[in-house]
Amino acid sequence: MAKNVVVAQSGGPTPVINSTLRGIVEMCKEMPDKFGTIYAGFHGIEGVLKEELLNMSVQPDEEIALLSVTPAAGSIGTCRYKLKSHQQEDFERVVEVFKAHSVGYLFYIGGNDSMDTAHKIARLAQERGLDLVAVGGPKTIDNDVGDSEFKLIDHTPGYGSVARYWALTVQNANEENTGSCPSDPVLVIQAMGRKIGFIPAAARLADPDREMPLQIYMRESGLTLEQMADLVNDELKRSGRCIVVVSEGFDVGDLGERKDSFGHTQFSSSATTVEQVVVNYLNGVGLAARGAARGNIPGTDQRHNIIYASTVDMEEAYKLGQKAVQIAVEDGSGYMSTILRQPGPIYHVRYDKVPLDLVANSERHFPKAWIAENRIDVTDDFLRYARPLIGDNWPTIPLVDGRQRFARLERVFAPQKLPAYVPQAYRET
Repeated sequence: MAKNVVVAQSGGPTPVINSTLRGIVEMCKEMPDKFGTIYAGFHGIEGVLKEELLNMSVQPDEEIALLSVTPAAGSIGTCRYKLKSHQQEDFERVVEVFKAHSVGYLFYIGGNDSMDTAHKIARLAQERGLDLVAVGGPKTIDNDVGDSEFKLIDHTPGYGSVARYWALTVQNANEENTGSCPSDPVLVIQAMGRKIGFIPAAARLADPDREMPLQIYMRESGLTLEQMADLVNDELKRSGRCIVVVSEGFDVGDLGERKDSFGHTQFSSSATTVEQVVVNYLNGVGLAARGAARGNIPGTDQRHNIIYASTVDMEEAYKLGQKAVQIAVEDGSGYMSTILRQPGPIYHVRYDKVPLDLVANSERHFPKAWIAENRIDVTDDFLRYARPLIGDNWPTIPLVDGRQRFARLERVFAPQKLPAYVPQAYRET
């Protein structure tokens, strides 16, 4: 007998997160003997708690197909609500909602914390007499899911697109800096990457032959502002200009950061940014060239700009969604779909599964061997790793009346069968 499905997203969005969603929905539709009605938790696990289940089965096929060219999480929403171990009411509520709607499958798209949540929900469901198969689908622009040996997953969907964004953005920035250097010799650009340097490292993809006066400051560099100023001035003496890509996690002192519900560092939009500190510091100590340093912060554009998305990333995200459904049918609960690179000079991957608990308890670091000796660059080994992920072609985004045509899902929700519920964490604050 077919059982109903809930798919949900958690955490920060990516340009290709909806490709994974599409892969899950379309694959489930192909097996009506296994899967009944497909629901989406509206705004992630919060939607499940509130019994806000968007009916994906009634959506037109055209809109589902358009998910692959629709960035971020506007279609079904995401959230940063974490089910913590002490929030037993929340866990019980999820099981109640699943029972009320005959849900037998949960597909959770997210990072390490999301994989841990899916695993806990599946175990509790079985304890409460609900046969629930929970499978994860990976996503994160930071590429921090998995292990540092790349044995659990080679890279996460979302990273290839953000890497491509930075490869192209730095190319454009170089044109700006080349033309404006008599008055603005230093251009400081802040990249996402609170704890790990994969995003700022991707800036080197813009200039693999190292012809630009480009310096990359990752959190892992261990450099100080004083050292940065010396290095920038050395470049100014050589080239007359310098492009500085600095991670938002680069240590410049207290910026008024706060923690989200996942324990991740976030920065208030009203607080001073790393880019502002760097620009002010460089201008304060003085540049070895006429003019001043200027700054640029792309912000969330990095994770929602579908025009810069990698076609390789889009395809892999879709196949990982399909693989998640295959795992649910063939292997059961407790896994995440994963992508593993095959050895050899030609880029080739295979899709597999990895236990959820291994992913949840893992932590990836940027390999020290990929940080250049001068600590303001990355090695060619990193370039060989990242280059295939950004692809070679522009994505094809349909336009209607000159505007992008995104998926537009009908707001058709499952009838609510349970009393209204306020998520536990919101009652504790």
